[in-house]
Amino acid sequence: MQMNKITAQLKIIIPILLGTAIFAFGLLYFIIPNQLMEGGVTGITVLLNYAFGISPSLSTLIINIPLFLLGWKVFGGRQIIYTGVGIIGLTIFLGLFERLIDAGYIVPLQTEHDLLLAALYAGVTIGLGLGIVFRAGGTTGGSDIIARILSKKTGLSIGRVMLAIDIVIIGSSLIYIPIEKVLYTLIAVFIGSKVIDFIQEGAYAAKAFTIISDHGPEIADKITNEMERGVTLIPAVGAYSKKAKHVVYSVVSRQEMRELHQIVRSIDPKAFLIINEVHDVHGEGFKEAEK
Repeated sequence: MQMNKITAQLKIIIPILLGTAIFAFGLLYFIIPNQLMEGGVTGITVLLNYAFGISPSLSTLIINIPLFLLGWKVFGGRQIIYTGVGIIGLTIFLGLFERLIDAGYIVPLQTEHDLLLAALYAGVTIGLGLGIVFRAGGTTGGSDIIARILSKKTGLSIGRVMLAIDIVIIGSSLIYIPIEKVLYTLIAVFIGSKVIDFIQEGAYAAKAFTIISDHGPEIADKITNEMERGVTLIPAVGAYSKKAKHVVYSVVSRQEMRELHQIVRSIDPKAFLIINEVHDVHGEGFKEAEK
């Protein structure tokens, strides 16, 4: 039993450490060498580096310690513990990559002629790192803690608070870097957010069909027999007609969308179809369910 608990914890801690390593690499390899910016508390550490030459690993640790203690007091240890892992991991990997860069083992990508390329790769690496951390249930501290506290006190959404923090910090960077690089930063932030969504929602995407028809059982039978896909029949009553009918629900891959659509139309051309994007599908015919 104790071994199972340790294994479960490692399945969370290892991805958080991997994600912080990728995040730290992106920050030191793409962001800082090209004088781009970041949002949140990481953006503050980048600004301190530009203005005073302070090590990002040092400023990350100093800024996050009081925020972590405040988060611990407000939310309790259980909710904040993996944030602590993220903060420690980010500090360690920033320090490690700083030393490797100073020793010449890693040469950062520095360009004045292709900042778009630097911004794109910065967005991908930062987004990949944060996406892995978030998917594991951790954070890298900083603005996430502030946003959660302000959200709890004011009732504003976490997303809005974090956006406001990012706007203030990235806007402040205009004091030290030209507006052109701030605009490239916005590209990196946008790409990063898309990569985070991709990692969190899952690489595999499928389509969920909700079909409302007077011929639900026939449609379900044909999908089962011809496509060998699972189907659920949900009893329903039409609000206007007061007639009993079945709602058909089925999830298929993108490649099977056209076939399912044709099956429905061949039985009931007037059927009402709702098609939704679904991510990270587990179960027979898709990814195996986690044990």
